[in-house]
Amino acid sequence: MKVKRNSFSWRECAISVALSVGLITGAPTFGPPAYASSLEPVLPDVSVLISGPPIKDPGALLRYALPIDNKAIREVQKPLEDITDSLKVAGVRALDSVERNVRQASKALNNGRSLILAGLAEPKRANGEELLNKLAVGFEELQRIVEDRNRDAVAPKQKELLQYVGTVEEDMVDGFPFEIPEEYSNMPLLKGRATVDMKVKIKDNPNMEDCVFRIVLDGYNAPVTAGNFVDLVKRKFYDGMEIQRADGFVVQTGDPEGPAEGFIDPSTGKIRTVPLEIMVDGDKAPVYGETLEELGRYKAQTKLPFNAFGTMAMAREEFDDNSASSQVFWLLKESELTPSNANILDGRYAVFGYVTENEDYLADVKVGDVIESIQVVSGLDNLVNPSYKIVG
Repeated sequence: MKVKRNSFSWRECAISVALSVGLITGAPTFGPPAYASSLEPVLPDVSVLISGPPIKDPGALLRYALPIDNKAIREVQKPLEDITDSLKVAGVRALDSVERNVRQASKALNNGRSLILAGLAEPKRANGEELLNKLAVGFEELQRIVEDRNRDAVAPKQKELLQYVGTVEEDMVDGFPFEIPEEYSNMPLLKGRATVDMKVKIKDNPNMEDCVFRIVLDGYNAPVTAGNFVDLVKRKFYDGMEIQRADGFVVQTGDPEGPAEGFIDPSTGKIRTVPLEIMVDGDKAPVYGETLEELGRYKAQTKLPFNAFGTMAMAREEFDDNSASSQVFWLLKESELTPSNANILDGRYAVFGYVTENEDYLADVKVGDVIESIQVVSGLDNLVNPSYKIVG
């Protein structure tokens, strides 16, 4: 039985946790061993850890990760998302809070409509205007739901309206926002987004035999990583593969049978690897080949953080930033090692997507459960340089 090497290192993470605890509590910090000298100045500013409540909803994370700058649509989006927190309030006060959210979002749409329309890419303007009309009608419907005190109907309508908002925001993206570095430009690249459905056969759950996880892959922020995965999906690389790790923190798969720990490209006979790829909030393009710690960017916030249950990322060898190939993992929950907004995995492992439907069922997945299939349901036209079409 071969040893699995491509995973993140809890030993390395624990060192950073010790350092960060010292910064927060004033407790003595632990000196890192020689191999981890780059960790010594980790998290020098506590304000990074407490910069506000983290966004944990995968849909919201994907909306904010879009390469757009349109304040008007964000002012519609935010109060709609706030409905989730409003519904956590007990009793009728929840609906009073929801009503304020709806009025705020509706007012923002009315006041900002012209600015929203101006921000749409020209070929998508007609579609965007139709969506804004649906959004306006939807606000009226949601207002009536609140007036009828139909609490159970609020969340489904909120989800529908946020889908409209997300589509409008995607229609604001005009072309791909940056140039891929030349050394990676011939690899499979996802220049945009794609959605896949992963069907998993659950063996030991009497209440569930199969579960389909919908995953949105973000090529705007991780085009090389996401492109590599979509290309493997089209090769049916993962179909029939077992889940190889499920320890309560992550679910992991992608290690093929045999001595190789990644995808062997039949055209070269060698393992195909992808570089570490991290998009930093505020940057115009990702950084490649180095962790943010190695770059000394300790305060940097990643565009695709490990905040959501079901965050999807590439596994790699502990001491080789550019060794990722086919092994992927999904983060399951927060812990001392992975608190949202203070996440020591951010900037070390390449996030490239989020599970957006049925993510809670990831907790039921066990080692030995089988991925029956992964299928691309949208966005395949955003894949360039697909190698799966090449014979050999």
